[in-house]
Amino acid sequence: MTSSPVWVISGPSAVGKGTVCARLRTLHPEPFYSVSMTTRRARPGEVEGKSYHFVSIDEFRDLIANGELLEYAEVHGNYYGTPRRPVLAAVAEGRPVILEIDLQGARQVKKNLPEARLVFLSPPSWDELVSRLRGRGTEDDESMARRLATAKVELAQVGEADHEIVNVSIDETVDALVSLMGL
Repeated sequence: MTSSPVWVISGPSAVGKGTVCARLRTLHPEPFYSVSMTTRRARPGEVEGKSYHFVSIDEFRDLIANGELLEYAEVHGNYYGTPRRPVLAAVAEGRPVILEIDLQGARQVKKNLPEARLVFLSPPSWDELVSRLRGRGTEDDESMARRLATAKVELAQVGEADHEIVNVSIDETVDALVSLMGL
């Protein structure tokens, strides 16, 4: 077990956070993997309660008002957030916690849980990031332009992270995370 039980996996859209975390979870199911909430619609293949908790904007705003989110942000026109209670319960049990969230949310986690460790996943190149985002086929031109503009800003702020891993391949990235986290 790690001395810092909360690990925040962050990075720009399409860097592979979801794919890497899914593989990590398959190989190491013992940590607590937080499931974020979002007001966006489910993408093909996403499952309620596993991929995200999909909620209405009104439900999300109620969670904010009641202090029930560890972090939240509006990203690309949708709200995303991490439910507070399950994370704190896992920390109290001494289980490592893995959060997969954007940089804006990661900053809030670091503010609320200073012992959390931020791991920034970077793409091997800008062209590869653009290719991965296009390859998802889930974004229209306007949405893609917004996500790429955000990605440029986020990539410039990698220095805020405690650790950076360049996501060249899923296997190498997962191996690096396992080693870093001591799993």
